[in-house]
Amino acid sequence: MANEALTKELKGIALQLRRNVLEMIGVGNAGHWGGSSSLAELMSVLYFHSMRVDKTNPKNPERDRLLLSKGHAALIQYAALCELGFFPRAELQRVKSLDGLLQGHPDLTVPGIEAVTGSLGQGLSLGVGMALALRLDQKPSRVFVIMGDGEQSEGQLWEAAMAASNFKVDNLTAFIDRNKIQATGRTDEIFSIPQLDRKWSAFGWEVITTDGHDVDKIIDAINQAKTIKGKPTLIILDTIKGRGVSFAENTPAYHNGTFDQAKYAQAMAELDAQKAVI
Repeated sequence: MANEALTKELKGIALQLRRNVLEMIGVGNAGHWGGSSSLAELMSVLYFHSMRVDKTNPKNPERDRLLLSKGHAALIQYAALCELGFFPRAELQRVKSLDGLLQGHPDLTVPGIEAVTGSLGQGLSLGVGMALALRLDQKPSRVFVIMGDGEQSEGQLWEAAMAASNFKVDNLTAFIDRNKIQATGRTDEIFSIPQLDRKWSAFGWEVITTDGHDVDKIIDAINQAKTIKGKPTLIILDTIKGRGVSFAENTPAYHNGTFDQAKYAQAMAELDAQKAVI
């Protein structure tokens, strides 16, 4: 359990990350608000508390690795890397532009990005390979992989899950952002995969389920994962798509939606109001 000061700090960072994402999307541009905002607390905990990262040396061999398998949510990762100082804040205004550093999916040209991701189902395979390499090199580093719940319908993901269990990759922790909505509707209506916890457990993983918007519970889950030996750990995060902006929450249209001037102003006002009560 985090202390009160740390909890408040991480909540404030999560809110700032959402604000950064909203700024990156701007007015009149389509952007992945829904699945980015549902990850704000996790990104806050990972980058600002639980992971070893070094902005002065992004390729430090002792660093922890984070792979955003659901690469369409790259904006929330950019938001965190910016706050850490991996690149100038001015880049947030040039997202998805020809002369900008930050593109629509994670790319190796961005400091702090470990792999090109976004073809859903592939991130876990990359993570397993990285974790095995770190084990061979006898490095203490850990690998974290973030997946979407809609992504669970990808076959390659389950091959990677079996491999991770078979090779006892206990320096690997995966997350499912279970916000229950994908691009065109609810995941249980498009491709229902019930009892995810039992499925992953049957594949040989330690499974933890927690509130994905409670920074204290996320810290506890990650700390627990670090103690598990002989098998990988999956943390299922119960989250809300579009978290933080009332009209966008649980709304498929904001998976990759557009804010007009009025909606943008309302969204920013709601985020600012939340800052006052942290």
